[in-house]
Amino acid sequence: MNSTNPSRRRLFAAEVYEAVELAEEDLPALQAFFAGNPEYFLAVTGAPPRPDEAKQELESRPPPGLPYEKVYVLGFLDSGDQMVAMASVVTGLLAPGVWHISLFMVATALHGTGMAGLLYAGLEKWAKDEAASWLRLDAVVGNRKAERFWEKAGYRDVQRLTAQLGSMTHSVRVMVKSLGGSDIDEYLREVPRDRPKS
Repeated sequence: MNSTNPSRRRLFAAEVYEAVELAEEDLPALQAFFAGNPEYFLAVTGAPPRPDEAKQELESRPPPGLPYEKVYVLGFLDSGDQMVAMASVVTGLLAPGVWHISLFMVATALHGTGMAGLLYAGLEKWAKDEAASWLRLDAVVGNRKAERFWEKAGYRDVQRLTAQLGSMTHSVRVMVKSLGGSDIDEYLREVPRDRPKS
């Protein structure tokens, strides 16, 4: 059902799972993954995934005026080429070496199995191997499972914003993690946009 094209370019492995870069021909598999795992969308946007959710994800880019290098939409495939998770990652967002995880979803049936941590570890290693210095993301306040996951992974808050996601307005934690031992003050010098608002 969620099978994708295994000939897509492999980016990295996370134990037995392959992370591949998704393309237009993978839209049906990505849409099926979203439809089969609607919990994130219900919690964050107040509605199930849209019929064109995969297309919107694949075509999404940072707002005009925000510098970035590349957008990757990844599918994590098992040995049968079934999608068990996905992630969207923006490289070079706001400053060189800053990678932003805009979405990271693991199939609901795999929650609580340790799969999210395993796949995330592969993603973090890939980013570091590709010379990322920082990982950055937005965590919706109140999505406790996600907040705890990112805290446990070593992310720290730099500021809070208000964001409209679908029909819902959320407080959002902007969180970052150093991949090279730098401190938060150094990050904020490089990315003044993320300095806490007074």
